[in-house]
Amino acid sequence: MWETRSIPITVQLPHDIAEQAEEVQKTDPEFLSRVVLYGLTRRSIYHQLRDRNQDQARVDYSPPPSM
Repeated sequence: MWETRSIPITVQLPHDIAEQAEEVQKTDPEFLSRVVLYGLTRRSIYHQLRDRNQDQARVDYSPPPSM
């Protein structure tokens, strides 16, 4: 697939979700890695599409050349 590396992450979560995250980290860390990867991938795609849309809007709404 691709080369990976571990990084430490600290996040603030509601207590009940934090407890679930700690449990998953202990019992199935690979799942938690996939959840984070999924979220960051979605974020990256969103930013790329938003930037592309903004660039396209600049082209679409530029004033016509004056004669």
